[in-house]
Amino acid sequence: MILRLVQDTAADAEVVQHIARAAAASLPDSPGAGDRTRSPVLPLARTRHLVRTDPQGCWLAEIGGEPIGTVLSLRREGVWVLALFAVVPGAQGRGVGRLLLERAAAYGRGCLRGMLCAPPSPAAARRYRLAGFTLHPAMRLTGKVDRAGLLDPGDIPVHPGNASHRHLLDSVDRRLRGAAHGPDHELMLAHCEELLVADALAGSGYCYRDGGEIRLLAASSKRIAVRLLREALARVPDGTEARVDHLTAEQEWALDVGLELGLTLETRGYLGLRGMRPPAPYLPNGALL
Repeated sequence: MILRLVQDTAADAEVVQHIARAAAASLPDSPGAGDRTRSPVLPLARTRHLVRTDPQGCWLAEIGGEPIGTVLSLRREGVWVLALFAVVPGAQGRGVGRLLLERAAAYGRGCLRGMLCAPPSPAAARRYRLAGFTLHPAMRLTGKVDRAGLLDPGDIPVHPGNASHRHLLDSVDRRLRGAAHGPDHELMLAHCEELLVADALAGSGYCYRDGGEIRLLAASSKRIAVRLLREALARVPDGTEARVDHLTAEQEWALDVGLELGLTLETRGYLGLRGMRPPAPYLPNGALL
């Protein structure tokens, strides 16, 4: 078996996506868990983005030239994030995943905090727990938004954001998780439908929405977070299913909003954290945390 760095090419990005899809297909009731995204474009762009920003954190495993596993990881200001970890079904249980995870963990050496989103797989849960992560059971909200439940937004203004708001975004990130997303905002700005920003005396925060999916939300207070989530869900197009992933018990404010708007709640995998408590109010990005 050969382990090699992922290259910044369309071919390698396609290989990573193929492995992720194959691994996801082996999980029960989990058509997108291996890559945690529905868009066919974003996973490819995410791979090439991380190869550029964190080349030593992105690896492929091959046997006889056949790709069988991959891992993508990143470091942001002392936080190490496992963005993707996948092994094709035929190669699972043969030590491939252990070697890949060791390479990614070595890249994160020196980071005091770590984050990952784990699928509802007993093997994944065991592996991440043995790696020192505290596993927080996660939930998902899905369904059509009941617009009758959209109340008056109140006195906190929410407006579209852009690259000029990077200072605000990074400031909120550092307050909640101890590290900014930095260059990852460029990727999200390019591939999410919209960025919503709130900045008032009551606090500040932001939310990325892509179609019906809430990609990332961070705020300095629950009041701001509730306002942003309600606004984002109100903007979901009619007939489009909304989805809010990776909710832990610390995000009850989000559960309340979703249930009030008619969304359905189900358990879904884990949020894995090392050296930190769940950021709140915060809805992580499954691929960039």
